[in-house]
Amino acid sequence: MSPHAASPHARESSHIVRCPQCGKQNRLAGQVGGKQPTCGACKGPLFAAEPIKTTDAAWSRDVERSPIPVLVDFWAPWCGPCRAVAPVMDRIAAERAGRLKVLKLNVDENPQTSARFQVQAIPTMILFRDGKVLDQIRGAVPKPAIDKRLDHFGI
Repeated sequence: MSPHAASPHARESSHIVRCPQCGKQNRLAGQVGGKQPTCGACKGPLFAAEPIKTTDAAWSRDVERSPIPVLVDFWAPWCGPCRAVAPVMDRIAAERAGRLKVLKLNVDENPQTSARFQVQAIPTMILFRDGKVLDQIRGAVPKPAIDKRLDHFGI
């Protein structure tokens, strides 16, 4: 651990991120942006280049305490427009890995979070930064429209 990570100020602005490859916990100090941070143990990327599943139970960890902005795709497997948006979410996750975390939340399996954000139609994508809603995108919109919204927030 660096001397900066041990200081009280560094602890206040740091985040613990579990490596998706090896499961080791990594402390990220300050803002993460631009460059993809890697695991101190296995050297793999700490942020997935593909959408990852989240749940009501994991919401706080995955969204509210995320060191980078999060785009959550509220969807259901039976929803045709949701299936149409899935490849777009895949591409956005890959293109913005390290700058944006893309999550998928199945509304049928996670009614608490869906109700909390008043998701009444799917697909709905909600953009969060520091656990706060920045923007909402409703419906199966094309990738350029989503990119424009993300670019507006510098993500």
